[in-house]
Amino acid sequence: MLLFGNDLRREYQGGHHEIGGFFDGLAEARIDPVPLMAARAVPSGTITDQTLAYLVERMLEQVHAAGQLDGVLVAPHGAATAETERDADGYWLNQLRQTLGPNVPIIGTLDLHATLSRRMLQATDALIAYRTNPHLDQRQRGIEAARLIARTLRREVRPTQAATFPPVAINIERQLTADSPCKELIAQADEQLARPGVLANSVVLGFPYADKAEMGSSFIAVTDNDPALAQKCARELADYLTTNRADFIPRLIAPEQAVEQAIASPKPVCLLDIGDNVGGGAPGDGTVLAHILHRRRIRSVVCLWDPAAVEAAKATGIGGEMTTSLGGKAEPLGMAGPPLSATFRVLGLYTGDFEETAVRHGGKRRYHMGPSAVLQTDTGLTILLTSRRTPPFSLNQLTSCGIDPAKFDVLVAKGVHAPVAAYRLVCPTLIRVNTPGVTTADIQSLPYSFRRRPLFPFEEI
Repeated sequence: MLLFGNDLRREYQGGHHEIGGFFDGLAEARIDPVPLMAARAVPSGTITDQTLAYLVERMLEQVHAAGQLDGVLVAPHGAATAETERDADGYWLNQLRQTLGPNVPIIGTLDLHATLSRRMLQATDALIAYRTNPHLDQRQRGIEAARLIARTLRREVRPTQAATFPPVAINIERQLTADSPCKELIAQADEQLARPGVLANSVVLGFPYADKAEMGSSFIAVTDNDPALAQKCARELADYLTTNRADFIPRLIAPEQAVEQAIASPKPVCLLDIGDNVGGGAPGDGTVLAHILHRRRIRSVVCLWDPAAVEAAKATGIGGEMTTSLGGKAEPLGMAGPPLSATFRVLGLYTGDFEETAVRHGGKRRYHMGPSAVLQTDTGLTILLTSRRTPPFSLNQLTSCGIDPAKFDVLVAKGVHAPVAAYRLVCPTLIRVNTPGVTTADIQSLPYSFRRRPLFPFEEI
């Protein structure tokens, strides 16, 4: 998605994304917003140099066309990686800073999965990360950033930020902020906010699949013109994590074991497919759990990205049967499971468009899965096929295609914590499964070329 000008307002105003929060916070402060540009995509591989150059060029065109700006609110995800510029967010933020000069405040939000860099800090006056995972506070963080830039412009405060970078990579399985051990870490940060002079702070859990020098966790503190206090607060949080790093070792449950637990648990059960986490950059066509559920004849739903299979279903037509192989085509060497071969009945064909108006991870309202199809085997396995990779942030992904989640024993969501906000409404049991794939929870099995060393848990510190 690439938006310019007032298209941003139409897409985000009144919504749950931080850009919606920007609009709300600026309206509250009676500051006129000047929408410039928004670019987003489903997480995937490395950004090409050509794409990054194009996006930065368009961004700077918008900045120049806007004329004199009093300040700029930015919303980098924080973990983008390009071919040459491994720290892609740090690169474009510095291009923005060079264009605006040193005196225009730049304040923004970060995903708590960001891979924070010193370049990001040097280019901005303050960065504020989401505090929840699933990300349900994006709008609030956007409002917080807008309020801070308003106070800065009125010269009520002078934001000064500092950060620490402890050599600890927090496994994605341990990143549910409402539960231990993150709950206690967030509580340490919350206590600092009551201190005089502290304007904001952030626990940046990090993205353990971002192969770059800055990979790992980090902490930011923003104070009112007090760099020593900012550094002290950031250091305290880093020390807490380093001391308690063993608490962040993941609990890994193998696929067969997870299905056994699901059989014995209150239904429906949500199996969270960590290795094929679409929101983390995986393709969404992993079949390991689908094979087990099909073999065990469990009433279940699995979503697979398979555009070719969607076209085959359209050709077959609703009510028709097709014998084919689904999924298992995108992952290298079939690491997330081979294609699932069976005879399927086509239950429905859909446009793949749906909306989510409730507060859900990602703050997104409109979704476009592309042409989609629902297929079913005689073993009770239902497959939702999509033409576009779509993370499972909303139950409307299923209901918009005629699937009632309550009628199944097992729902497979290709994520880790992001789907929880939606799926916990219908699933009394959620089990995180250490499936194979490019986003496996077993990060020590993945090859890294650029990460820093030493970095726990890869090396002891």
